Amino acid sequence: MVVMARPKRQGVRRSEMVSAATTAITKRGMTGLRIKDVAEEAGLSAGLVSYYYPSLDDLLVEVHEHAVDRFYRRRHDAVQDLVDPVERLRTTVRLGIPDAADDPLCTVLYELHLHASRNATHSALLSTLFDLEVSLYSTVLEIGRSQGVFAPSMPTEEIARTAVSLEDAYGLHIIARNRRVEPWTARNSVLRYLEAVLSCSIAEFAAD
Repeated sequence: MVVMARPKRQGVRRSEMVSAATTAITKRGMTGLRIKDVAEEAGLSAGLVSYYYPSLDDLLVEVHEHAVDRFYRRRHDAVQDLVDPVERLRTTVRLGIPDAADDPLCTVLYELHLHASRNATHSALLSTLFDLEVSLYSTVLEIGRSQGVFAPSMPTEEIARTAVSLEDAYGLHIIARNRRVEPWTARNSVLRYLEAVLSCSIAEFAAD
């Protein structure tokens, strides 16, 4: 019999299970993932995990929500206190590309984004993250434009959408272990696009 935890403890339990599911996805991928795998990763019984999450997808939705929030907040918070528009833009680009093929947060996001084609909730979360990132880029670009540092050759939202799409494409190759795509070269490719459409000079990233 599963004993119900107190409300505060329930939150801790859920966090443990979300973390365990994140690790399990990073290690195994989505194919064939079971509640049992998450339970083993968390050191809990499958029955307890099922008590909190009656179906695997209930748990995956919460994992996806958590990953979207973490990924966006990491980028958002990193640029808030930066004064130089160019440095703010470089930081935005740097944090939009995975550091390595085994980047756990990006691995989980790409795995769950692929799930979006078969699930409306995951599709909505994919769209939410895209919109948040476009909004972040647009804000960074508009601040630079207002200060006379950037001279956009097209609407800033269009530039932002293209930058996010480039990041997503390069990130997929990195996570998929394409040896011809390195994180630093991917970041510099995005920077070169931004330089061209913003008419400004942006220092490239050095090789890792």
